[in-house]
Amino acid sequence: MGFRVGITRDFLREDGSPVWGDIGLGALDAAGIDWEYLSEDAPVLRPQHTRGFDGILLGSPAVDAQTFGAGANPRIFARFGVGYDAIDLDACAAHGALVTITPDGARRAVATAALTLLLAVKMRLLVKSDLVRARTWAPRVDALGDGLTGNTVGLVGFGNIAGELVHLLRPFDCEVLAGAPWCRPERAAAHGVRVVPRDEFLERCDAFVIVAPLTDATRHAVDDDFLGRVKPTSIVVNVARGAIVDESALYRALTEGRLAGAGLDVFEQEPSDSPLIDLPNVTATPHSLAWTSEMSRGNGASALGALIDVAAGRRPRHVVTPPR
Repeated sequence: MGFRVGITRDFLREDGSPVWGDIGLGALDAAGIDWEYLSEDAPVLRPQHTRGFDGILLGSPAVDAQTFGAGANPRIFARFGVGYDAIDLDACAAHGALVTITPDGARRAVATAALTLLLAVKMRLLVKSDLVRARTWAPRVDALGDGLTGNTVGLVGFGNIAGELVHLLRPFDCEVLAGAPWCRPERAAAHGVRVVPRDEFLERCDAFVIVAPLTDATRHAVDDDFLGRVKPTSIVVNVARGAIVDESALYRALTEGRLAGAGLDVFEQEPSDSPLIDLPNVTATPHSLAWTSEMSRGNGASALGALIDVAAGRRPRHVVTPPR
């Protein structure tokens, strides 16, 4: 029997059309791999969903220890994206299943989303757009924005996306710093970025961009203490995971004048009804700013490539499961 791939149902709309457009599924056909969509759109995968499949192209469903057993033992979960906080990596490793992610596809798209939010908040794009919609151009002089020239941009986290963002920021004549303890010095140094102690990081930066994974160490890293040490003219941008920011602390800082603004593509609960959404100094998007045709093609090529590698007996790239 050949290698079979199951694709989680969230890749399809209710009418059966593809959510992400053409992600390159023809590559599976060319490799002689059978594939089909799972029959049920399940938030957590269970044996009845994965039974009979050697690999899973995984969208948003969670994977845990109960995903396996009763004849369901996929060899690989190829995540269409870079976040894997909904996947129990230890459980996958215990059952011999690899988990891969797609940094090649997401790197440029998410870095561009971070830069977009950074500029939108600094230049007060939302406020100025609202003036035009309200047909009240006169107050535009009161909506003075700011640029990045001469600013110091601080990165919370330093992986592939941070490295790409450093590249995108170079024409803006700003300094980029990475903050300890969230960044590995060797990764930052490879991009010409210095890692500085936490106190210096918080005191010097004019903007903080969160590009770290959600872990026990980063959960609510941006809290009252963090926000109590920054410049009142600084801003926070989050394109990583919502739970890295304590939303109550952020709301207090923004409404009390201790922070100038925020750009949020992610929230702790999604969909979100956070009071942050209604603040005039917050630019918010629904965890989709990086969702572009560029991203879907790149994620597709990376995730499908991982499935093809395993089918051919090769170890795929970008494995995140711990060694057994």
